[in-house]
Amino acid sequence: MAKWLRLDQTWCSWPSKPTALIEMIGGSYLAASPNISYKRLLNALRKKNIAIHAWSYIPSLDHQAQANEAWKGLRKCRLKLQERMGSSDFNPIRLGHSLGCKLHLIAPDCGRKCKSFIGLSFNNYNADKSIPILGKLKKKFNIETEFSPSPIETMRIIGNQYIQPKNLLIKFSNDKIDQTHLLLEHLQSRSKDETKVIELKGNHLTPATPNIREVLLDEMSNYDDRNNNFKLLIDTIYSFASE
Repeated sequence: MAKWLRLDQTWCSWPSKPTALIEMIGGSYLAASPNISYKRLLNALRKKNIAIHAWSYIPSLDHQAQANEAWKGLRKCRLKLQERMGSSDFNPIRLGHSLGCKLHLIAPDCGRKCKSFIGLSFNNYNADKSIPILGKLKKKFNIETEFSPSPIETMRIIGNQYIQPKNLLIKFSNDKIDQTHLLLEHLQSRSKDETKVIELKGNHLTPATPNIREVLLDEMSNYDDRNNNFKLLIDTIYSFASE
């Protein structure tokens, strides 16, 4: 069983001799306890001798502030790992799911301090659609609410400032809120872009650990299919991380 250590807002799991490091930022609310919400995904990657750092947070409207905070927290844990291993060879692979993709992509280093980026189920909707109650408050009190940066500004930042060429975007066949096509368009607008896109079977929550209700339903229906989809996701992430 994987052991987890919490350093400030980051959950860390270290094999005895890791060959790689993944820095994970999950989606809204799932990322409050990533060691639980993404337990199956992260433990499977750790079993492949990859060190895991997963930043925990409750989403706010100020995504830029949270991206900066995540970058600082993950950097602090990376330095701790390097000190423990007596090595500075850990050039991290950044892994994001849903909102976590955006937070990685608008990090203050613009993608410089990582080996590559893997984005699962990217989306970039405005605040009213992401948090329906804000739309109701907007109408009732005539107030403006939006994420910072806004969806439009986010794509401008990615197209103009994000410099990491090596990116893998994974979308799922039954994901109704995926906007990978939008991200791909802006990444490919940059020079020397090497972004790849893969579509796998599954939905927006495929990367997350299933809850008890889902497990019970799967026992009666598509348990084997779900396991096969998940295994393919792990193999795809590991293959790209090993390049």
